[in-house]
Amino acid sequence: MENNKPNEKENSRRSFLKGSALAVAGFYIVPRHVLGGPGFIAPSDKLRVASIGVGGMGYGDVSGVFRSGKADIVALCDVDDTRAAKARQDHAKAAYYKDYRVMLEKEGKNIDAVTVSSPDHMHAVQAMMAMKMGKHVYVQKPMSHDIYEARVLTEAAEKYKVVTQMGNQGSSGDGVRQMVEWYNAGLIGEATKVWSWTNRPVWPQGIQWPSTPATPPADLDWDLWLGTAPYKDFVGNLVPFNWRGWWDYGTGALGDMACHIMEPPFRVLGLGYPKSAECSVGSVYVGEFQRGYFPESCPPSSHITLRFDRPGKEDLVFHWMDGGIQPTRPEELGPNEIMGDGGNGVIIEGTKGKMMCSTYGANPQLLPTTRTKEVSVPKTEYRVPEGDRGHYNNWVEACIAGYGSKEFNQLSSPFSVAGPLTESVLMGNLAIRSYDYRVPRAGSQNQFDYPGRGIKLVWDGPNMKITNFDPANQFVRRQYREGYSL
Repeated sequence: MENNKPNEKENSRRSFLKGSALAVAGFYIVPRHVLGGPGFIAPSDKLRVASIGVGGMGYGDVSGVFRSGKADIVALCDVDDTRAAKARQDHAKAAYYKDYRVMLEKEGKNIDAVTVSSPDHMHAVQAMMAMKMGKHVYVQKPMSHDIYEARVLTEAAEKYKVVTQMGNQGSSGDGVRQMVEWYNAGLIGEATKVWSWTNRPVWPQGIQWPSTPATPPADLDWDLWLGTAPYKDFVGNLVPFNWRGWWDYGTGALGDMACHIMEPPFRVLGLGYPKSAECSVGSVYVGEFQRGYFPESCPPSSHITLRFDRPGKEDLVFHWMDGGIQPTRPEELGPNEIMGDGGNGVIIEGTKGKMMCSTYGANPQLLPTTRTKEVSVPKTEYRVPEGDRGHYNNWVEACIAGYGSKEFNQLSSPFSVAGPLTESVLMGNLAIRSYDYRVPRAGSQNQFDYPGRGIKLVWDGPNMKITNFDPANQFVRRQYREGYSL
């Protein structure tokens, strides 16, 4: 089912199998459902999947794809044998590898699609290698670590005619579709502001890189885990989860949660690239009244403000807050009513009203909440069967049907949609890293200036460039370690 020429190998394989059946049975064709019962899917119609990163969330991705009943897991890859053990047990017949490059080279003829569930810094190179081979890809959120990577992956999906999906499952939920219908019906008027927030991080951020190296676990290939990132000695308390708080590997609270939380207003309002970004970040203090400076680590909290140009209208102002920072409660929300889901949420303000949802676009409500049951609008948006639980099947069916099919056009988060969303999410991180960029103060050895603070970064979206503060552009695209490239 490789798609440099859409469906060419798929059709060849199916034609051979059908031709063989006709040769044996003459002209008597037995219906498929008679052979296998209701819901039977012939092996030739199943998606052959290889999975990169199969522990933790990766295990959930492997299981979700397999649970569709329309996919076979034929190869597994993980740099950590212990983390991979459960997936290997579940799919004992699948070939197992530690290096994704070796797996794709050796299994290329045996697979149709690839899931990528590694740490953020490896998403782009792994997905790109698969796409260049004509393989469909499912990539965990955020789809990339850098803005440049997101743009290149988005363009590659179209170039290689492959079916893509980002792992923000809320985009398949009914909630965001309900919000689209409310907005299109004019229930809150023209949107002017968006507030989105999370209580994450729930891992260390704003800390100094550990000074004492540790011995990697015997089952972990540390060099392969580092992948594109600069080489460093292994340290404790980093894998399998706390890498999220370090810029070399993760994308902080923004990268972890914003693809889930910012997605509903992006879809509702049809947003593209932001025109500007500004931010403030929480301080870390070391000792008495001394602010720590740890540029390798994401901050403990941040407030990002993005502005989106809308021709003929005022800019849309989009706020993101993390680390427990939340917007002021809307007056329309009762004193004992929960804002969002307590720790996370979205509020869209319009000229005629407001609406709110929780993480993943769940529990959408008009404000005041009594309006939610009082109004009814026609259903105009496609509903994914099983909602967010159907996110994997949404992708699997599109892969089987092929690029450009009806199922392809019903995808919830293809790269054409997920790419601009991811770029906007990562624009927030560019603003954070620019905020912490420092230079020695003239005439002083121990004092520094922070020229990226207190300014608005002006973004040229088509050219992926900050036009008014050049040091920020180093954060658009990072350099890979030797042996890795797009």
